[in-house]
Order: sequence, then C-alpha cells, then structure tokens
Amino acid sequence: MNTFLAFGREHVERHFRKTGQSVYMHLKRHVREKVRGASGGALPKRRNSKIFLDLDTDDDLNSDDYEYEDEAKLVIFPDHYEIALPNIEELPALVTIACDAVLSSKSPYRKQDPDTWENELPVSKYANNLTQLDNGVRIPPSGWKCARCDLRENLWLNLTDGSVLCGKWFFDSSGGNGHALEHYRDMGYPLAVKLGTITPDGADVYSFQEEEPVLDPHLAKHLAHFGIDMLHMHGAENRLQDNEIKPRVSEWEVIQESGTKLKPMYGPGYTGLKNLGNSCYLSSVMQAIFSIPEFQRAYVGNLPRIFDYSPLDPTQDFNTQMTKLGHGLLSGQYSKPPVKSELIEQVMKEEHKPQHNGISPRMFKAFVSKSHPEFSSNRQQDAQEFFLHLVNLVERNRIGSENPSDVFRFLVEERIQCCQTRKVRYTERVDYLMQLPVAMEAATNKDELIAYELTRREAEVNRRPLPELVRAKIPFSACLQAFSEPENVDDFWSSALQAKSAGVKTSRFASFPEYLVVQIKKFTFGLDWVPKKFDVSIDMPDLLDINHLRARGLQPGEEELPDISPPIVIPDDSKDRLMNQLIDPSDIDESSVMQLAEMGFPLEACRKAVYFTGNMGAEVAFNWIIVHMEEPDFAEPLTMPGYGGAASAGASVFGASGLDNQPPEEIVAIITSMGFQRNQAIQALRATNHSLERALDWIFSHPEFEEDGDFVIEMENNANANIISEAKPEGPRVKDGPGTYELFAFISHMGTSTMSGHYICHIKKEGRWVIYNDHKVCASERPPKDLGYMYFYRRIPS
Repeated sequence: MNTFLAFGREHVERHFRKTGQSVYMHLKRHVREKVRGASGGALPKRRNSKIFLDLDTDDDLNSDDYEYEDEAKLVIFPDHYEIALPNIEELPALVTIACDAVLSSKSPYRKQDPDTWENELPVSKYANNLTQLDNGVRIPPSGWKCARCDLRENLWLNLTDGSVLCGKWFFDSSGGNGHALEHYRDMGYPLAVKLGTITPDGADVYSFQEEEPVLDPHLAKHLAHFGIDMLHMHGAENRLQDNEIKPRVSEWEVIQESGTKLKPMYGPGYTGLKNLGNSCYLSSVMQAIFSIPEFQRAYVGNLPRIFDYSPLDPTQDFNTQMTKLGHGLLSGQYSKPPVKSELIEQVMKEEHKPQHNGISPRMFKAFVSKSHPEFSSNRQQDAQEFFLHLVNLVERNRIGSENPSDVFRFLVEERIQCCQTRKVRYTERVDYLMQLPVAMEAATNKDELIAYELTRREAEVNRRPLPELVRAKIPFSACLQAFSEPENVDDFWSSALQAKSAGVKTSRFASFPEYLVVQIKKFTFGLDWVPKKFDVSIDMPDLLDINHLRARGLQPGEEELPDISPPIVIPDDSKDRLMNQLIDPSDIDESSVMQLAEMGFPLEACRKAVYFTGNMGAEVAFNWIIVHMEEPDFAEPLTMPGYGGAASAGASVFGASGLDNQPPEEIVAIITSMGFQRNQAIQALRATNHSLERALDWIFSHPEFEEDGDFVIEMENNANANIISEAKPEGPRVKDGPGTYELFAFISHMGTSTMSGHYICHIKKEGRWVIYNDHKVCASERPPKDLGYMYFYRRIPS
C-alpha cells in the first residue's frame, strides 16, 4: 500500500523482506458458473454481485455462463493478519480512503489508448483547398535525401510542390537543418508530411502556417498526386475479400496447420502468450528467444538474484521483466492440462469449462516498447525489427559480465573494390542476423508463374474472379548465392582518388555465431508505394553448412586503398567547443544517444558518437557513426582516454570520478543505513558521480558486487597502474566456431505486409515440432518450414 506495486503469492514475502513494507492489499476474483433456472437457462445476474475491480476478464469465459465475485482484504506482514474490506470500523480514515481509491481506480492498461493523440489533432484549415502543382514530381518509396543538404533522416514531403526537405528539432525531437521550414517561408506552401510515417492508417502531417501537427482528411488524394498510392491498399484488400479469392487464405491455412487435429501441449516450455491486439510479433520472437539455453540461464536461472536485487520499482527494470516473462513461459505453472473427473456428469461440465492457460505479457510489452513510436502502438509490427530492438535492450542491460545476446553476434567482412583503381578495402562490422534476398529469377516453376500472371491480368480486365495464387518455388541455394554475390556500390569514399567513386562490395562471415538467425527478405515496396510480399516457398534445409562463406582477408596480388576517411561535418559555432571540451562520460546527452539508438545503431556506438563529438547533438554524432561504423570495435563499450575501463555507467566502478574523488560521507551513511554494505555504497556512488538516487539503482542492478569486501581494496591498490597504463580495448565479443547448423525454430508471417497479418512460431523441442499460435500451444503435424520468415539455427558441435 506504500508503493502500489503488485506481487504474486510467491514473491510478496520477498518484497516484504527486502523493503520492510508490511501492509498489502490482497485482491482476488472468483469465477463461477451461473445458477441455472428450472428451464435450464441462466438466472438474471444479481445486482449485488461484488464486482469492483477493474480487471480484464478472460476472453474464453462466456459472460452468459459465468459470473464474477471480487474479494479484497488487507494483509499485515509478517503475521499475515487479515482484515476484510471494506471495514471502516477497524481501519483509520486515511487507510480506508487509500483502499477505496485503489479499488475504484482504473486499470493502467485501460488508460493506455495509443490512438487518443490522433483524435485530438485538429483538421488543418488548408486541407480542403490545398493547391498541388502539376510539376510531374513522383516520390520513390526509398532513397530520399534533403534537396538542400545531405541529410537522409527526418525528411518532410511538401504536399504542394513535392519538395523533400529536412525538418528541425522541434518537429519530432529529431535532428535537421530546418530546410522544410525555410522552404515554407520562401514559398508559403503550408502542409508537409513526414516520410517514413506513411501507413494505410495515415501519417504525421505538420502545418507550418498553423504551427502544429494536424490532420489531413484528404491525405490519400494528396499523396496520390505524387505517385504514393499506399493509402489505397485497404480498398484493394477489401475488393479481394469481396470476390472470395483465396490467394492468402491458402497461406493462412498451411502455416496454422488448419484442417489437422492438433494435440495441445502442456507443462514447462509449452506455455502460450495471450494476444494483446496485434502483439503476435512479440510473442513469436519471445518464444524463440526463451527456447535458447543461454537466455534461460541468464534470466530464469538467475531469478532469485535478479528479483532480490531489482530496483525499488521492478516494473521499470528490463532484467526483472525478462525474468518474469521467462519464468512464466518455462515454469509450467500457467500451462496445465484440464482436470477430468471420474464421473460422466462432471466430465461433460469440464468440456465447457475454459482452461486458464497462457500468460498476458502486458507489463513486458509496456516496458520494452516504452518511448518507441511503433512498438508502443497497437499496430502490427515487423518481427525482425522487434528482434533487433530486443537485442539492443539486452546489450544495454547486461547482467554482470554475461550477455546472452552474444550467441547471435558475428562479424561480417566487407570487401569494396574501386572500379577505377581496382584497389580494395576490407572492413569488419558486427551483425546479429543474416538477411537472405529472395532470388525470384531462380524460381523452378517459372512457366506456371507466367501463365498465372497472364490469367490474372485477363481476369482483372474482364472483372472475373481471380485464379488461385501460384506460389513461386525458390531453391535455398539460389538465395544463399544471391547473398554472397557482388553488390554495386554507387558511392563510397575512395581514398585512392580523394573523391566519391563507384565500387563493388561483397560480404562474407569473419566469424560464425553460435546461433544463426536467417531472415528471408520477403517484403518490399512497389513503385506505387504499395507494400508487397513475395509469395514464395523456399526449401529451407534442416542442416545448414555455410563454411564456404568464411572470410579470406586480403589476397595475394590485391592492393589496399589508403586508409582515409571522409571528414566529420561540424557546425562552425561548435568547433571551438569540441576542441576545448572533454566531457565527463556521466554527462553524455542520453536523449541524443536514444535518438541514434532508435535508428537501429548499437547503444555503445551511440554513446561513443555523442561523447567523441562533444555532446553537440544527434546530427553531428550521426556523422561520426557513418564514418566509424565499419570499424571492428564500433559497437564495443566506450573506453576513456587515460583510463583502463569502459566509461559507460555500470561498466566502470569509478565512472569518471577517479580514486581521489571520495564520495561524501553523509551520502555513504544514508545508503548504509538502508542495510547495504559500505563497500557497495562507495562503489555505487563512484560509478554514478555521487548521485544518491542513481547509486541505489546501481546497487540493485549490480548484484555481482554484493558484499565483495576485497573489491574496492584491490581496485585502489591497482588504481595508479590502471590510470597510467591504458588497457587495450577489447575486441568484438564473438563466439566463433564451425559454420554448420541445424534448424530448431522458425517464425512465419501470414498477410500482405508487416503492417498487417499474423505471426506464429514453430519450435523443435524434445525431438518434435511444436506450434505456438499466441496462447495455443500444440504438437505440430506438418511444420511449414518452406513458408517461414525468420529461421533460427544452432551450431552443430564439431
């Protein structure tokens, strides 16, 4: 009742011991079948039924057959003394008021309405009579660039003349040079739409004249003027459904194994996840992730330690939420077979009684999607993008020295050859998944596809029902060959010519990961901006050998390009600041770091970019990233000049303070008075620049330093050596080995684009395939391995 955090029965004692909080409210909902009348129908619901908790009801519970009764009581620890609620006689007035407020409050999840902001936007007064110039401008679906500078991010399309120009900071907290605003001041064209936000549901529209985000009710028409027909695809999909055509129904049936009697699976590792409304992309990825032993050990295996040392608010701690979800999936507590009675009458009742299987990942989704414009919405998302987002979160929230995402981490060697000088450059970068292009030209049923296309066009002209879709059959070897084929590079910094020059790039594996994630690049955009999905069947192998893709390095006879990099563009008014200022790592502008991280760059690389550009903003840091992203240590932690450890908070015990910066004794006393060891307090304060609040969070997130009495002494004894002798930076964390793998999981997508449809996951467990379709978990009869989107392979030991 003090923190308003809720705990299950098995964890409430832990919280009491940890915090000393002794007063808890116990809430429980009883579900029972309604009493039947003489005619067999349910009696009318009683008005005095005790339902006062704003809790989500189970969708499987038919409200016509079941009724609810809520129970609330106060429990006083450690004696477990119970006081039934409401009770105004025994409780003080303030306690009664607090209890009433809790019982009458709305669920936080009901308060979250991702579309509320859209309804509050005003309709622009310029939308109805917007002038659009007939200048022949057509906007391509990718490759945008500001017409006045080199920026490729935060770009806005002017809806009058089709100009593509960069925005400014105040539009959406992104960087820009304000050229879109300058264009408005020069020309007076009022409305612009942000490229990259256009979906079938709308886009971000800004009115320069009204100086605020607005709604454009004619947005589809205005975008179509510049060749963007993306907003019309809902109508096209509805037309297909009206004609009862089954091109995608077939895919849905095959992937979900419709028409076969699937046996439900129960127990540890066979727990489903309830769909929160287009959350299947998250569910599929997390089922695959927690089927990997390294993630099981890192989170579920460390459950007691993570829970005991979680921050004061565990709802805001990534490791706690990962552990909670992993425990729910692997414990078997939420996946139990139905209990059958020996009596026939009870068996008949049990057939209609819903089973409470599966868990709801509401809190996990709320945390991992926090501040992310896409994952925080209720729209469907790309499972591949969420996988990389999750890896980024794991990287940023390591549990001690262990990082389970390292099992996916590998190095890619990129070889670029200048077409003029024939000289080469070899670079390495870190990656976490292998993206395979779909080699449509290698389809083995080309004749069938051509005949279908001709028939389809004829059917559209004559308005006849379309024929059933013919799926392209692609050999996996063709996709693998397309991955390793040379790729033309339009522009790269040719140090031989001191100018931009064309070249050819090839990629190979500089190391093989322990777990290889393969993504089939099925999704693309047509020239009309309509998202398209290649309907292909790829003969994905159960056993995969990619040893022939091992990098070879500089070959005899090859001549390297001189190592000259393009300059970092720094605003003139900031050059002196950069040259004269060495910032403290604890003062790194985290907002700039997060802006870069949301673009998909590794967190540590973003921190280094902001640090080495003197906290001058995301734009300048972005230039640094472009220059250094091919360096082998690009994603490694920031290493301070003159110090031996990483400078990021949590990686260095002393932060940037140094040993002579002793924490104030009064702050140390405050922390030790809470029951922590003095050594812990000193370590935490030095790591957080003497911030009391941050130090407490640091202690809870670093259980590996618990009561390590010799740690500070050892560090102090070796401090001078660490400062004088700068340690060499660690190399990229990779788990190299042979490139032979076996398939153990795959995620499939049904639908026309990543913005719609449904995801499910198949995982091989105990020698058999299991299908995970949200909360339904069953033994698979016909796993559709040829229709997958993401494939998970584990290395075969040599």
